[in-house]
Amino acid sequence: MHIAVFSNSAADIALIARSLPAHDCLGVQQRADLRRAHPQLLIVDVASAGAHLADILQMAKTPAIPVLLLATDSAADLAALTTLPAEPADERLIDSEFKPLRRNAVAARVKLLLQRSYPDHSEKQVQQFGDYIFESPAHVVAHAGIHTTLTQKEFALAVLLFGNLGRPLSRAYLQESVWGPEDETELPTRTIDTHISRVRNKLDLKPEKGFRLTTVYGYGYQLERLATPVTRK
Repeated sequence: MHIAVFSNSAADIALIARSLPAHDCLGVQQRADLRRAHPQLLIVDVASAGAHLADILQMAKTPAIPVLLLATDSAADLAALTTLPAEPADERLIDSEFKPLRRNAVAARVKLLLQRSYPDHSEKQVQQFGDYIFESPAHVVAHAGIHTTLTQKEFALAVLLFGNLGRPLSRAYLQESVWGPEDETELPTRTIDTHISRVRNKLDLKPEKGFRLTTVYGYGYQLERLATPVTRK
């Protein structure tokens, strides 16, 4: 699904994109760019829309697309939400989520909104890296006839590593991309190390299988594909 995010907050746009890996998310800051984006779902920050909120909602009616409104508990945002259309059709196409945003909450809200708006929609997305096939949102990886189910974080971490084969990735980048800045104060020191170990074991990323997932001392991790598997003696 093509999702346009109307917001002045780069951090919110980045968080939403991480929350919805199966979708194509585009940050938009100008009303004129909304139509050119041809979104199938529109996420609008109420404060960023300001006095133009009504115009943006009207724009989303032709053609009719679902809208998720992001709001704080400020008096201005709450007042804007009370002006939403009351027609049953509009109620089906409009929902809201309060800030500060949490990734699981955003993902759940978008999923429900898409189910109401596009009953036949399937979120299934497949990515392939060599012989490894990644399917989301089921978080299943197929390789050599074996299907392995990963957790959400393990899946996101594995996709990131395979998408950057041969390239060292810093711990800060992994945390930002997989856990996000909203988890910075809650993330234990060993969490990334533990998830790396689980991905290595679950996907059999070992030299004898043609892959090497190693620690880059003082920096982060790197996944390499070996020219020839290493035979253990």
